[in-house]
Amino acid sequence: MATSTETQTPAQTTTPLRDWLLQGRPRKRRGIPGPHAHPAATHETHRWWQVMCLTGVDYFSTLGYQPGIAALAAGLLSPIATLVLVALTLFGALPVYRRVAAESPRGEGSVAMLERLLPSWQGKLFVLVLLGFAATSWIVTMTLSAADATAHIVENPHVPSALHGHEVAITLGLLALLGAVFLKGFTEAIGVAVGVVALYLALNAVVVVVGLWHVVAAPTLTADWWSALTGQHGSPFPMVGAALVVFPALALGLSGFETGVAVMPHVQGGPDDTDEHPVGRIRDTKKLLTSAALIMSVFLIASSVITTLLIPQQEFQPGGEANGRALAYIAHELLGEGFGTAYDSITVAILWFAGASAMAGMLNLIPRYLPRYGMAPDWAHAVRPLVLVLTAVAFVVTWVFEADVDAQGGAYATGVLALITSAAIAVTLAARAAGQRALTLAFGSIAVVFVYTTAVNVVERPDGVKIAACFITAIVLVSLVSRLTRSLELRVTEVRLDAKAELFVRDCSRRKIRLVANEPDELDHLEYREKMRQIQADNDLPDDDDLVFVEVTLTDPSDFETALDVRGEILHERYRVLRTTHASVPNALAALLLHVRDETKRVPHIYFEWTEGNPLLNLLRFVFTGAGEVAPVTREVLREAEPDRTRRPRVHVG
Repeated sequence: MATSTETQTPAQTTTPLRDWLLQGRPRKRRGIPGPHAHPAATHETHRWWQVMCLTGVDYFSTLGYQPGIAALAAGLLSPIATLVLVALTLFGALPVYRRVAAESPRGEGSVAMLERLLPSWQGKLFVLVLLGFAATSWIVTMTLSAADATAHIVENPHVPSALHGHEVAITLGLLALLGAVFLKGFTEAIGVAVGVVALYLALNAVVVVVGLWHVVAAPTLTADWWSALTGQHGSPFPMVGAALVVFPALALGLSGFETGVAVMPHVQGGPDDTDEHPVGRIRDTKKLLTSAALIMSVFLIASSVITTLLIPQQEFQPGGEANGRALAYIAHELLGEGFGTAYDSITVAILWFAGASAMAGMLNLIPRYLPRYGMAPDWAHAVRPLVLVLTAVAFVVTWVFEADVDAQGGAYATGVLALITSAAIAVTLAARAAGQRALTLAFGSIAVVFVYTTAVNVVERPDGVKIAACFITAIVLVSLVSRLTRSLELRVTEVRLDAKAELFVRDCSRRKIRLVANEPDELDHLEYREKMRQIQADNDLPDDDDLVFVEVTLTDPSDFETALDVRGEILHERYRVLRTTHASVPNALAALLLHVRDETKRVPHIYFEWTEGNPLLNLLRFVFTGAGEVAPVTREVLREAEPDRTRRPRVHVG
């Protein structure tokens, strides 16, 4: 039988500000089941093309700065290097994330696929590292996009020149406005995204078509470009080789894939979808990823051609009019100041709103892992405090990089490439486990390419690794501190007794309920006889008193919350034993005691021996192994779970 009883906590002092900040947080549950036993999923779902626009405010917005970064990194080779990037997008990243969508349809992403491969604390630590790279990618998406939006504002000829020199302040203002949107509530995000993306792509199509028309109308532009390119590299083969060397710097154009799978729960899917088999959602998410990749590939190739051929190289340099705003430069030059200003406005909007996509990704991904690991503070269950923390981190990153688009490119690319590389490795291992040899070879080849790309990016732009290391360190430290502070929290999601265990509990309820905590060893008659004699002697209990043994076998101690299945056994025709498995011995015992109390309406007693050894070391053993100083920790877990001493199960130690 499963319990659903909850123990109420005393009323906490609340204020209007605190209530507003913690609005939407699941009520803290100190009883059984645990606080994450039944996570809510109340978000509205939408058509796949609408959700594509939500991810597209991040992915498509890179057109605002990608051509300029490509020109700085590759120079005249920019169109060829962009072709390499597009090939890697369509034949590398896209197949990888289509497989990720099929393997993790609830928005866990490639992180969940790799989590399954590593046991215990190694797996948890690995997930924290990946979350650090994800945070790097998405935080820098916010700061880099806001910084580029600032560049489009201050470089517009109709904007007062007094704004020059105040880029950091403007960027911070844009980030604050983005944070305010999430503090207010972001229910209309997809509707806004559809409008912004549709208008942005339409204006970009105009700029690209007009730019290509100018290139076609002036054949000397192409001839001069090719002549200069052959003068540098000689023949097409050295050009391709050089492009392969420089294209890792263009990795910003690969952003958006991880966000695409992170927002899968928002995809409507089909009418026959179930939580276990969301076939329609997987199918439509694949449509989302494919459509976004194809649209972006066309724009990347076309924009690299027109910006390379129509913009003087010196304008791409820091301080140049095309730095960080290459397509906006062409819009002003070829279509006039009126259209250019309109283009700047929609570009500012999508670059600012790109941070919304990144924020939504973090708010979706981080709570899926850290609370489940017990590695998030209690307030992390609410959206608004997490928004404030993420916005504050974005402020710091903006201040450190001085709102410089070029300076943040390395950190952004490092985060993006680390996630894509981990995804490629994950799908390779998944294909291998499924016995798909051809797919294993194909995905393995893609993984090798991404490993190379990431390595080159790290060598050439080590600042990205440095900022990623800061995020990883911060996440690991905060997670461990949170795990320590929550170690005494009752974290059993459900207690289920089999028929024999229920019979033992009913029999005991006729008198004082006495349970004996026993660490299973030889399990022979002598072990139980000596244990019973010792407990009776230490606690001055009568020989004929009714005692029931309780034994907990440890499972993975890194797990934070699990259900508790208890089975009853009679050993050696005399001794009744309640047996269970759990990640934490004290938590399992405390949950069982509370369940027995609630089912029988009688306060149970449990008897322990003192644990030998240093108490501090035993406490650390409990945190990381689930055992250690069992008796006092069980008592503390009970004290946290049941404030009323008269209803709290009694703990005896002899």
